[in-house]
Amino acid sequence: MVCDTAQLLHDTMQAGKRVLFEGAQGSMLDVDHGTYPFVTSSSATAGGACTGAGIPPTQIHGVVGVSKAYTTRVGSGPFPTELDGEEGERIRQAGNEYGAVTGRPRRCGWFDVPLLRYTAMINGFTSLVITKLDVLDEFDEIPVCTGYRGTKAMPATFRELEAVEPVYENLPGWRSPTRGLTRYQDLPPRARDYLKFLSARTGVEIGCISTGPERDETILIEGSRLLDLL
Repeated sequence: MVCDTAQLLHDTMQAGKRVLFEGAQGSMLDVDHGTYPFVTSSSATAGGACTGAGIPPTQIHGVVGVSKAYTTRVGSGPFPTELDGEEGERIRQAGNEYGAVTGRPRRCGWFDVPLLRYTAMINGFTSLVITKLDVLDEFDEIPVCTGYRGTKAMPATFRELEAVEPVYENLPGWRSPTRGLTRYQDLPPRARDYLKFLSARTGVEIGCISTGPERDETILIEGSRLLDLL
């Protein structure tokens, strides 16, 4: 209601300036590609930047996916790796997993590789940002869902996704504080192994890691494609 934003963005890019679009909601809440009907009303994937802002797809030069070191979901809908017991509550408390507006507790679970591979496919991730690594500091063992038994593709309906049986690989925890670390080499070896495992299994590089909620509690990975976008 302030101006023709499509024209504003076009003029800005024509002048050689860079534009950053930030998506709201998660990819699995996308009205077309998410767990319908447990979705939002708009395009929450990278394509939504084009349809919502009025810019052509050819102007998108990189897509950065943002994922926690585990998985969360607010509200109803399928959640294959959800933890209902003590471990889920430990993650919720350590990660302060409550809705920013409603205060509603988020559902928590282990990292879901098939889900990330699917969202990487529909968004075309250039690089990944892994957040809240420090939330997992106190776990002796960290399971990672590496597949769904009996299927290689993401189920097409929410009922099929509700019925999948996750297959886990257990990785050793690092049992050492990572909160506030800003250099990759300072991370515990097992934390680095965990990140390398996620990158290898999802097929997407990790270009940035957050080790706490503050702006300076961030690690940028040298040589990553993410740095080329900054």
